[in-house]
Amino acid sequence: MSKEPKKENKITSFTDLTTWQKGHELVVEIYETTEEFPKREVYALTDQIHRSAVSVTSNIAEGFGRFSYADRLHFYRMARGSLTELQNQLLIARDVGYLGTDKFKALASKTTTVEKLLQGLIRATSDRKDSHTS
Repeated sequence: MSKEPKKENKITSFTDLTTWQKGHELVVEIYETTEEFPKREVYALTDQIHRSAVSVTSNIAEGFGRFSYADRLHFYRMARGSLTELQNQLLIARDVGYLGTDKFKALASKTTTVEKLLQGLIRATSDRKDSHTS
């Protein structure tokens, strides 16, 4: 009995990256969650949370579109910095009473998932960069 050839899941777009997909889910949930924040925060903490969340997936997308591994790494690392900024802002939102404990834990868990995926993407890209410069 012959086996059919294994189909590869070729990544042809940034939207094929699991890291981007999970980051996008996080962005959407962030937007939904911040709808409940006080309106006086629209141009303050809410805006900052939106910007850092969007920056994570935007930097992943931009990095994917770059041709050199060094450029990709730069943007993936920028995404990691934006994610850390988002984690800080969620702590602030919790501590000033805009996020309940359960919602904070759920969002924090999602940021940790994205962080792990992003670290894997950075490591894989770095390994490819190193193998092409040796």
